[in-house]
Parts: sequence; structure tokens; C-alpha cells
Amino acid sequence: MSQVEVKILESSLETRVNPKKHTFAKDEQIDWVGAIPFMLVHIVGVLAIFTGISWAAVGMCIFMYYARMFAITGSYHRYFSHRTYKTSRFFQFILALWGASSAQQGPLWWAAHHRHHHKFSDEEQDIHSAKLRGLWWSHVGWILCKKYGPTNEEAVKDLTKYPELRWINKNHGIAPFILASAIFFFGVFLQHAAPGLHTNGIQMLCWGFFTSTTILYHGTFCINSLAHLIGRKRFDTGEESKNSLILSIITMGEGWHNNHHRYPYSERQGIYWYEIDMSHYVLRVFSWLGLVWDIKLHPEEIYTEARTGHKEVTA
Repeated sequence: MSQVEVKILESSLETRVNPKKHTFAKDEQIDWVGAIPFMLVHIVGVLAIFTGISWAAVGMCIFMYYARMFAITGSYHRYFSHRTYKTSRFFQFILALWGASSAQQGPLWWAAHHRHHHKFSDEEQDIHSAKLRGLWWSHVGWILCKKYGPTNEEAVKDLTKYPELRWINKNHGIAPFILASAIFFFGVFLQHAAPGLHTNGIQMLCWGFFTSTTILYHGTFCINSLAHLIGRKRFDTGEESKNSLILSIITMGEGWHNNHHRYPYSERQGIYWYEIDMSHYVLRVFSWLGLVWDIKLHPEEIYTEARTGHKEVTA
């Protein structure tokens, strides 16, 4: 191997191991004051261990994690960001409140940022590219700065026409507060009605809300970061999205990220039966109940491309 070839190889490895350094502007620095609520959730979530451990509290933690993970995947992502199915205006409102209870801002903010990501995935304009800005920034850094706090309403004009969605987006802290209060009082109720469960209001609040929210944050964020770093690529999408079974289980189906970037118009992320997609299963049940309809799926050409590795060329 020539010296020139060796240098090219070393340069390629350096690019993979150390993503291109990005010069962060002043408004991309961590907003320590604005990050206080985010950090407090983590602190209380970790300190929940000092409230004791009960099966009731741990069960609530797991339940609230997956219930609100669906609110992110099935509501914020597949409905508000991509409109991959239809629903009534009333259930749209429920989905928006449900999503806001995850403490990840409002539906308009979430959808606007996600649409921007798809438009510029792993390009310079991409807000949270792990390839260009590194793991920390793509996972959580971009969330903690002031620059990306406002909602780009121009990107979600189809949603801003609903005043109730604008209200939830503006007052996105109300839903998590109501949820936290309900979990606390449920714990108080169990303390008196079922003392054998060995739980109480504080324990239930800490585990059921703060610990589950902390885990939920990082379960969601790993799609921005890890889903562009680990896994396998089925489709050549021109960016670094990958498929991962482990991430799919953690995120109720979002780990089939390469599938999604190839065809974001499908509600279902896994294209084969063995690609576990729990959010899709929940939405199927909702469709049987008449809550949602017109669920969009992958066209046959996507399956052909998956089998052959080549896109169909039409005349």
C-alpha cells in the first residue's frame, strides 16, 4: 500500500471515529438557567431510589415509560410530524395532550424540528446530526441551548390552523404537571387502600413520573443519536440512518430508522412481520376501534427494493 493510500485510509478512519468538529455559536451553548427543569427531572429521577422500591412504583415507572413513548412515536412522530394516518379533531387533541405529557415540549415544536431533520438529514443544516456534530450534541446538547427553543410555525402550517394545538404548544408544561399530580394522588390512594403494596404518594411520584421521564428522554433521544451510528442499512438513503432491533424495542418501533428515512410516509416503521413495531400494533387497535383511519403503509416498490437492493426505475 502506497503512502498516499495509507494517508487516505487514516483520514477515513479519523472521520469515522472523530466527527467533524463544529464551531458552536453563542446561542448554541448550554443555557444553564433554562436547563434547570431538565436537570431537576434527572436528579429526582435518580434519587427516587431513596424513596424505597416497591413493585407498584416500578410497575408504574415501566407503564408510564411505554405509555408516553407511544405518545412520542405514535402521536408526535407518526401523526403530527408525518401525518401517516387520519383521526378526528377531538382525538387529535387527545394525542397532542398525551404527547405533551412526555415533557418534550409541544406538538408543533416537536413536529417542526423533526420535519427539518428529514429535510436536511446529516447535512450541515441538520440540527442534531451525530455524523457532523458528535454523539453528545445529537443526543442532548441541541436541546439544552436557546437557539432551538422557538417553534418554526412556517414548517407546520397544517397544524397551526388549530387553535387548541397552538394552546397546547404554548402551554406544554400543563400536561406533565397534571400527570405528575395524578400519579402522586394515586400513590396516596394506594397507601391507604392497599398498604400491602408498600407504596405512597412521594414514591409513586418519583418513580412513576420523574424516573420514567428521565428514561423516556434518553429512549427518545437515542433515535437522534444512536440510530444514526449503530445498526444496519437496508436502503441507500444518502445519510446515516440505520435499523436496530434493540432500539426498536426501546422505542416501540422507531429503531427501524433506515426504513423510515427511505419512506417516511408510512405509519409502520418495520416493513416485515419480524421487525417488531409496537406503536404500529397500538395504532392498528385504535383503527379497529374507529379512533384512527387511513393508515399509510409501504408501497410494493419498497419491498422490491428491499429484496433486490435497487430502486425501481419508471419510464
